[in-house]
Amino acid sequence: MSTVEATPVVPAPTAPPVITARGVSKRFLTHKSKATALKERVVKGRGLGTEEFWALRDVDVVIGEGETVGLIGPNGAGKSTLLKVLAGILRPTSGDVDVQGRIASLLELGAGFNGELTGRENLYLNGALLGLSRRELESLEESIIGFSEQGQRIDDPVKHYSSGEYVKLAFSIAVHVDPDVLLIDEVLAVGDEAFARKCLAKIAEFQRAGKTILFVTHSLDLVETLCTRGIVVDHGRVQYDGDPVFAVHTLRKILGTDRPVGAPEVQEEIGGHVVHGAVVSSTRGGPRAGRFAAGDRLHLRVDVEVVDGPTVHAGDVRVVFMGAGDIPIFGLRTPEPLPARAGRYAVDFEVEVPRLNGAFIVGVQVDEPTTGLPITARRFDDAVWVETGVLPGILDVPAQVQVSEQ
Repeated sequence: MSTVEATPVVPAPTAPPVITARGVSKRFLTHKSKATALKERVVKGRGLGTEEFWALRDVDVVIGEGETVGLIGPNGAGKSTLLKVLAGILRPTSGDVDVQGRIASLLELGAGFNGELTGRENLYLNGALLGLSRRELESLEESIIGFSEQGQRIDDPVKHYSSGEYVKLAFSIAVHVDPDVLLIDEVLAVGDEAFARKCLAKIAEFQRAGKTILFVTHSLDLVETLCTRGIVVDHGRVQYDGDPVFAVHTLRKILGTDRPVGAPEVQEEIGGHVVHGAVVSSTRGGPRAGRFAAGDRLHLRVDVEVVDGPTVHAGDVRVVFMGAGDIPIFGLRTPEPLPARAGRYAVDFEVEVPRLNGAFIVGVQVDEPTTGLPITARRFDDAVWVETGVLPGILDVPAQVQVSEQ
């Protein structure tokens, strides 16, 4: 039996694509040592040496109109570089980027500010850099100043502003550009808590207007509550693209923070079995399927190898379908254990899909049937999407409803 490799199943955007990046890579050259004088650079320049650093490697991203996508990853993963490539600030070393519509990039707030000019003067200067005409800025001036909460200081030079006041004005100008695509780098929580709420309310307003939003953040709670999709980047490559809650869990696994501090270590496995794959399909042994509706027949094939050795164990195969936060939703198990005989086994499960909503992943564990000790375990982060209805919540519960006049 051939090995079945798990490949990510990501729901394709239902809306037309607004951002498309294909095979995007970005290389930077770093000098091993720096010349300290012009003469040294000219005379010894050849001996200084350079090293290649690839911030992005073969990134493929397609984002549909109206999506809100959280771009997350460890420090130095390439998130901000990717955002700058999509914004057109950096050119990719290879690959293609296509963005449809007007972009507003909140990547470096206040980058066009002049400290000697007043807040009002910088409003016009920065607004012009973002593509607004003077007439547009005149019509937006009152709204921008009101949102920034800098009415009393708007005619003071911005060099006298606090960092919070500076950022508030810059954010207010940027969000009044009325973009089709909004690219944001770690600026959703600017200023104090009250202003941060205003920023999030503005983002929600953009969402209701059908704007496309892509932002980099280290606030994982924001990704879970604000985003329709999460993309995890690590070492310049996309590691996961799909459900935002699972994206957050994937990042926590990368960071090693997926287990509580002081949690006991996972019990050591006995070994002797290998779970090579778990494929969800609409037919027995068929190709991978990623979407189901309640009442559909779901087939799961688990590819297990019993390894020959001094001790060969029988094995109970258990499967759990987990929802957001790895909460177990329902489980399956073999009625009889696998034989204590070396070989490759295909274990086929068939189940009617319950009335569920959302994305689910599969965990497979093989236990020694007599002692219950784990032989091996493996999780598969290939999202299985189940769509039952429009009501919120994992479980779609049918109910009898009667309305009577009081």
